[in-house]
Amino acid sequence: MSIRRVAITAAGLGLVALVVVGLVQLGSSRGSPSPSKLTLAQMRSRLMGSPAPLAALHAQAGVLIGGGMPALKARLAALHGRPVVINKWASWCGPCRAEFGVFQRVSVKDGREVAFIGIDSGDSHREATRFLKASPVSYPSYFDPGGGMGLAVSDSSFTPVTVFHGAHGGLFIHQGPYQSDAELERDVVRYGLDA
Repeated sequence: MSIRRVAITAAGLGLVALVVVGLVQLGSSRGSPSPSKLTLAQMRSRLMGSPAPLAALHAQAGVLIGGGMPALKARLAALHGRPVVINKWASWCGPCRAEFGVFQRVSVKDGREVAFIGIDSGDSHREATRFLKASPVSYPSYFDPGGGMGLAVSDSSFTPVTVFHGAHGGLFIHQGPYQSDAELERDVVRYGLDA
């Protein structure tokens, strides 16, 4: 067999392997939601006209806010009478990173009626900022490097945890990541809007 024939056969096998890998990846990606590609500007544009307390959240989209528990309590007081969804996350947390696309899409879809807030708990400011730039959401996160605020709000040292404050009272805590938009939206309605 000549060297040329071996080279052509190897190239052909390589091409077949690439096609097979591509088809396998295409098949496995169906059914899982694709991450949102919205920029902060696009999110803010879609949420324009929101009521003032929610517009204030959207204006701080993707920002890490200091001030600890007093700052968070002041924000919650400003949102009194509205449903609030608080997501405790960290940039080093794989399940948190996996659910961020879900929070981005649902917070844009429901952000005119529901307040979304993040708590970046037990994280470094640099890594959290880098993560938020790569995976923006339409709301700010309160920086909680020691984890105390996240623990106080979620009653859990684990991440991710999502806390729902109903518009008229009531509290629900969801441990673990959200796998789909539908799962998070179901809980927003169940524990936020109808509480």
